[in-house]
Amino acid sequence: MHLFAASRFRSRSLWLALLVISLAPAGFSARAIPLQTAPATSQETTAPASASPSQNPTATYHLSPEKYQKAVAYSRAGYRLYFLSVFWNLAVILTLLRSGLIAKLRGFAESRSPSHFLQAVLFVPTLFALLALLHLPIRLYWHHLSLYYQQSIQPWGSWLWDWTKAELLSIALALLVVTLLFALIRSKPRSWWPFARLGAIPLSLFLGFITPWYVDPLFNKFRPLQESHPQLIQSIGELSRRAGIPIPPDRMFLMEASAKTNAINAYVTGLGASKRIVIWDTSIRKTKPEELLFIVGHEMGHYVLGHVLKGFAYFLALLFFALFLAYRLLQWMIARWGSAWGIRGQSDWAGLGVLLLLLNIMSFFGEPIGNAISRMQEHAADAYGLQLIQGLFPNANEVAAHSFQALGEEDLDDPNPPKFIVLWLYSHPPLNDRLQFAHDFGRPPKTKTSPAPN
Repeated sequence: MHLFAASRFRSRSLWLALLVISLAPAGFSARAIPLQTAPATSQETTAPASASPSQNPTATYHLSPEKYQKAVAYSRAGYRLYFLSVFWNLAVILTLLRSGLIAKLRGFAESRSPSHFLQAVLFVPTLFALLALLHLPIRLYWHHLSLYYQQSIQPWGSWLWDWTKAELLSIALALLVVTLLFALIRSKPRSWWPFARLGAIPLSLFLGFITPWYVDPLFNKFRPLQESHPQLIQSIGELSRRAGIPIPPDRMFLMEASAKTNAINAYVTGLGASKRIVIWDTSIRKTKPEELLFIVGHEMGHYVLGHVLKGFAYFLALLFFALFLAYRLLQWMIARWGSAWGIRGQSDWAGLGVLLLLLNIMSFFGEPIGNAISRMQEHAADAYGLQLIQGLFPNANEVAAHSFQALGEEDLDDPNPPKFIVLWLYSHPPLNDRLQFAHDFGRPPKTKTSPAPN
């Protein structure tokens, strides 16, 4: 997991869930590891740059030889499992379409009631429950690997209950979105896509508003930070006043993440009255107080720079293009294969299978765009956090750099991720880049010297 990854999830993927995640089978984090690591070899051959500490231990991200091997294996296997998950989802949906099973589910729903709403109640939950079950083996394998390498400590029973709750929420959201969307398609068959974009705005804002109050507590326990860490509240209060944006204590929460994970994290979430900063208890336990303040300063950067609303604006721009493309491709695919798949037209419930296929494809190819935006925001938040702690500590750059080092050691971050993977999957800059940026922040750039002429 990358630092402060949850902030990105809540700022972009929550809204993307309206038409992609809620309509497409749930994916998983692109981090997984093999059942056993490769045999340990010498540090010189396995960790050329990142694994050998320099004179300044926080000048670059470094790991011990054993942990370096685990981090590389864990990350690289996760990349493969992510792409496997994507193509597995596509294969499952295409198989259900070609076999006519989605059309049969539609026929069953229509045979039970002439009401479009009751048909949706029968058809949508059944289809999405089937897709969730077909994707479950990959999710199970991912959690098994996370347990094996102690990135997760969540028992299987608790994990399965969380998975069940998440799927029930996804099904409920999908039922709402699909019912409204297909009603719109029936009433405006040639112009439903711009109206769908307009309808996504209030629904997205509503979801962003209620999630911290009603959704997040279903999966983790939250407490006001001032109940257990009043001293930390004072330190954060001083930091927020230094930033010129006093954040009231009732907007700061502690999440009891240690019951399920060993990871370190913090995030900003919510809109308006529900907006808040959340700090994981693992972050408090595994970082020094000054490092934790840098993490909070980073989150204040998201808060001050308006990244949630900016992410929402980016999402709406991408959604406009995605819906138009979905409208055009949906017409073409139904005209080309609709009769073979038992689909009568775009307003047919069975056309949802085609729409799911298209949204999965667009979500996959849109991933680099969303991640590029996210990386820019995360870099800006890093710079804001670094500026905020300058002068608070005599070694502010070292504090920030060491917080990244601690994160990488705990989360087994990839020391040298491939450039293609960074482009496609990384919502944050690579950890070594962030650490070096923190180490060199505010210092004059190094200049190359050339030998004097003879």
